[in-house]
Amino acid sequence: MKLPLFASILLCVATAAQAQHGHVAPSPYAGQESRAIKGLSPDDVAELRRGGGWGLAKAAELNGMPGPVHLLELKREIALSAAQVSAIEAIVERMRADAIAEGERLIARERALEEAFQARAISEQSLRRMLDDIGASRSALRFIHLAAHLKVSALLSSEQVARYNALRGYGAGPCAAVPPGHDPALWRKHNGCG
Repeated sequence: MKLPLFASILLCVATAAQAQHGHVAPSPYAGQESRAIKGLSPDDVAELRRGGGWGLAKAAELNGMPGPVHLLELKREIALSAAQVSAIEAIVERMRADAIAEGERLIARERALEEAFQARAISEQSLRRMLDDIGASRSALRFIHLAAHLKVSALLSSEQVARYNALRGYGAGPCAAVPPGHDPALWRKHNGCG
C-alpha cells in the first residue's frame, strides 16, 4: 500500500520540477485555438469544399481499385478509351457534386458543435445528437468516394488496373514516388515517409 502512495508523490514532485524548469511540452494543439472550427483545419475545410477525397477512399485505392480523378490524370499512360474517359468523367462529376454538398453539411455540423462549446450551451444529450450527425456526414462522404472507386473499377481491364497501381507507386511502397496531383510534403507526411 505504501509503494503506490510513494510512487504518486514521486510523480507529483517530478512533474512540478519539470514545470518549474520549463520542461513540460506544449500541447500538440497549441496554436489551433484560433481556428474558426477547432475540429477542422483550414486545409480540411478547403478539401471538403472542393469535393476532394480527404483520404476517405484508401480502403479502395490501396487494395487495387483505382480512383476516378487519378485515372483521368493518368488516362494516356493507362490507355483509357474515349468511352472510358467519358464514363469516368461522369462519375467524377457526380462524386464531386455529392461530396461538396455533404462536405458543406459536415462543415456546418462541426461549426454547430464548435458554437455549442463556445457558448457553453451543450449537454451530454445534445453532444450525442451532434456527434451522431457529424458521424453520419463523415460516413456519407466516405461512401461517396468509395462508391466512385467501385464504379470506375468496373470499367477497367486488369491490365489497366495493374498499370494504374504501378504508376501510383503501389507495390514499391508509398514513399517510392509521389503520385501526380499530390502535394509531396503532405503525401510523405500522411504515408509516414522519412
